[in-house]
Amino acid sequence: MKKTLHIAASIKRLFIFVISVILIVLVYGLILPDELQTGQIAFFIVVFWAFNAYFVLPRVHRLLSRMYVPDYFIGRSRTADGLLGDPVNLAIVGSERSLKRAMKRAGWTEAVPLTLGSSLKMIWKIIRGQDYPNAPVSDLLVFDRRQDLAFQKQVDGNPRKRHHVRFWRTDKDWYLPGGYAANWVAAATYDSTVGLSMFTLQFTHKIDPNIDEERDYLVDTLKRAKGIKEHNHIEHFFPPFITRNGGGDRFMTDGSMAIITLEKKL
Repeated sequence: MKKTLHIAASIKRLFIFVISVILIVLVYGLILPDELQTGQIAFFIVVFWAFNAYFVLPRVHRLLSRMYVPDYFIGRSRTADGLLGDPVNLAIVGSERSLKRAMKRAGWTEAVPLTLGSSLKMIWKIIRGQDYPNAPVSDLLVFDRRQDLAFQKQVDGNPRKRHHVRFWRTDKDWYLPGGYAANWVAAATYDSTVGLSMFTLQFTHKIDPNIDEERDYLVDTLKRAKGIKEHNHIEHFFPPFITRNGGGDRFMTDGSMAIITLEKKL
């Protein structure tokens, strides 16, 4: 199934690329006046893209998503523009101190907050192929707020590819579907490359489609670091599904949920 998803995604990207080239040629040759068919065309395209990607499309999505995306927990995060994001596939029982210690011991680095400065730094590091072990992650919302903690493990000494996970603290006396108690819920995914969002055309990381493997990888790192006291793997917690996240990346899941209890003393 994973191979099929990659082939389908490649065909779709090729199709979108061909259509984009055709549209650019039409705009260049038929729509724009002769005086713009010079070096100004590149500047015009960049400005047009930036205006739509970072101003128009996010606001359109934000407005429309208010009509159909529920504001209660459905096992999915949301982007700042209201689009459904990465799925919640992990729950934690334990304190913030225990979580930070366990993740650090397992080789994960806490990500710095996402700011203009940290974003520009990450872009520069990706372009130069340089190390940035605590690079920021984009904000996703659960319980109508952004993640409380985020951790990552970059690959090949560059944040272009990385394992990463976001954690959201749950409210007191809050329970997962089925009555499972948890202090944290999390979404673990693997960033496989950098590209454009299908829905907003913004630059963003693209995730690997098999999110269950990434969740299991995170749990395995905690087990090897002896940070887990108890591990429950619940099959059929959600129905299996294949869909896209807020960046347009297709992913699949068997619907299982991992609930782990952390060791208090590490």
